[in-house]
This record gives sequence, C-alpha cells and structure tokens, in this order.
Amino acid sequence: MARKKKDPNEMSFLDHLEELRWHLIRSTMAVVIVGFVAFLMKDFIFDTVIFGPKKPDFPTYGVFCKLSKMLGFSEAFCSNEPLFRIQSRVMAGQFSAHIWTSIWAGFIVAFPYVLYEMWRFISPGLYENERKSSRGFILVASLLFFMGVLFGYYVVAPLSINFLGGYTVSPEVYNDIDLSSYISTVRAAVIACGLIFELPIIIYFLTKVGLVTPEILKKYRKIALVIVLIISAVITPPDVASQIIVAIPVLILYQVSIYISAYVLKREAKKAKKYAKSS
Repeated sequence: MARKKKDPNEMSFLDHLEELRWHLIRSTMAVVIVGFVAFLMKDFIFDTVIFGPKKPDFPTYGVFCKLSKMLGFSEAFCSNEPLFRIQSRVMAGQFSAHIWTSIWAGFIVAFPYVLYEMWRFISPGLYENERKSSRGFILVASLLFFMGVLFGYYVVAPLSINFLGGYTVSPEVYNDIDLSSYISTVRAAVIACGLIFELPIIIYFLTKVGLVTPEILKKYRKIALVIVLIISAVITPPDVASQIIVAIPVLILYQVSIYISAYVLKREAKKAKKYAKSS
C-alpha cells in the first residue's frame, strides 16, 4: 500500500523522523542491491578493480614512468615486477573482504541515489527559489564525487601502493601484505578523494547560509594550503612529489570555491535589490 505524502508544514517532529527513516531505508536498500550485484561480480571487482593498482601494467605506472624519466626523478614506477604478494591470515578474511568490498562498491555506485534521497528529505523545507537555484545539485555533486573517486583510484592509490608496497627496512624482511590492509589503503584513497572533491558544493551551501564569504576564503588561503598539505600527507606516501600531485587539484577546487562563493553572494545581492524595489 502506498504511503500518503503529508504536507511538510503540518508534520510534527516525529513525522519528520519517520520521513527521514524511509529515506534512509531506501538509500540503504539501493546500496545493498548494488552491493549484491558487486558481490556476484567478484572476479571483476577484485582481479580488475581492487588488485589493478598493484599490477606493473596498471596505466598510471606507465604515465608516471615517462614523467619520472623526463624530469630526471627515480624510475621506481618503471618496474615490471610485482612489488609484493597479498595474503590472508584470518580464516574468514577473504569472505569478510568480499562482503565489505561489495558494500563499499554499492555505496560508491549508488551515491547519486543516496544524494537524491537526502535531497528529497531536505528540499520541502526550502523556498521555491532556493529549490530552483539548487536544481543541479545532485548532478554536480555526483560528478565531483566520481571525479574524486577516479583521482583517488588512478593517482593516490597507485602512489601509496608503489611507495609503501616497495618500501623495505632490510632485505631480510619480505612484503607479504595482508588482504585487509591492502583493501583499506585503496578504499581510503578512493573515498577520501571522493569526499574532498565535494568542497565546492560544501562552500556553496555554507555561503548560502552566510557562514562563508569570498573574503574569508581568501583571508585563510594560507591556512587552507597547510591543511591541504596535511591531508595530502595523510592519504599519500611521505614524499614531496606525491603530496604536490594530490595537493594541486584540491587547491584548484579551493580557488573554484572562492569564485562560487562570490557568485552566490552576487546573486543574493541582486535578489535583495530586486525585492527592495518591488516592495
């Protein structure tokens, strides 16, 4: 039986909680369904996607190999031999990795629908002009998220895997990496970059509610640079080249966020001026 849609203006606090519960249920169901499909595609998810960045023929290594030769850097990316082996030391390790990797894959692929459900819950509380001005929110936010995911997968993850997987303190120590450790490295790089790339969307809404202005963003640009470098150091190997590679797109996004904030304030000023004339 279909649930009757209530007027948001007549809903109590408990009614809003009930509405939120259904949005969360539908979002969870979408993640589970996509995750179940990913569970069935085990060979592709693991052999092609998850273990792709550890293979010497991964596309990123070819690009970085050419760049390192051109710039006269170390040719660590030019190796044709696997850097390490992956092992599972827990009885249920592989099965557990299969389940959780499928769930995370479900979240990444279903991210636009999760955003859509959250937007359906929030949008009734907005004014009509606010809903119109935010019409492309889901598309832009999803595009930025997937751009971040791809950047994390093709840039951050290979940098981390190449450095950490090939690092040794002594020839006596062999790198046999645990399955869960390897997957968590790839997952952290992908999810972190996906969320970091949402910066322009976050700045847009913070500007809308009056918490951020272009002047504030410009004033704290140097502090933001330090924060970006710290984040880059956390999600990448501890070498300067890798940190710069990760920091550059984030700094570009920060600059874009300044323009977005200025655009929002300019449009709000026009609306206020127009309202003042009409009244």
